[in-house]
Amino acid sequence: MPEFSPLHVSFLLFPNVTQLDLTGPAQVLSRLGNTTIDLVSRDLAPVATDAGFALMPTATFADARQPDILCIPGGFGTADVIEDEATLAWVRQAAAGATWVTSVCTGSLILGAAGLLTGYRATTHWASHHMLARFGAIPVQERIVFDRNRVSGGGVTAGIDFALALTAAIRGEDHARLVQLSLEYDPAPPFDAGSPTGAGPEILARYKAMVATLRADSDQRMAAAAARLNAARPDQA
Repeated sequence: MPEFSPLHVSFLLFPNVTQLDLTGPAQVLSRLGNTTIDLVSRDLAPVATDAGFALMPTATFADARQPDILCIPGGFGTADVIEDEATLAWVRQAAAGATWVTSVCTGSLILGAAGLLTGYRATTHWASHHMLARFGAIPVQERIVFDRNRVSGGGVTAGIDFALALTAAIRGEDHARLVQLSLEYDPAPPFDAGSPTGAGPEILARYKAMVATLRADSDQRMAAAAARLNAARPDQA
């Protein structure tokens, strides 16, 4: 095993996070070599995920180490996060000293609300892609998007692909391939329903109806956050 330089990774942990947005890339990035990982939250109380179980924070906004890699997951709690200035302040602070500023799924909207995607190419979950431009990002319909030190992954499972691509960028392709092999990441889904096109109109309509029930005011709250961000920019005055 080569001698790797030390790395520290911080994931934002918040209520109603989609746990796979976080745990998928965390599993991959934990194998970068000579790497430590923190799950950072407001306090150390267990944090409920949208899967019905909780994750334990390992650090708080007040005492978290400066990360080399900052990763922001998404989930149904995203709209609450973009309205929480304490969380956005920590995201900005951590991003300022990070080598890599990254997101998975709707975590990119949190980066956007923190003012960290203005002028950067980015992606997110397909159902929220229309919100990226509101935060000054340049939307790209790709599963993984690199733009300088910003890296974003698409919806949920794209976090695994994103983390492998980031591993290759940091430790080299051979190490990323080794990590992929160690995880037996060789996907062969039983259905071709992982995109709106593959799922077809009936399943797509059912999904949209479910989301409309679960987060009825999400778009309006995102639009309001984007308006606040734009109003605060000196070039918008």
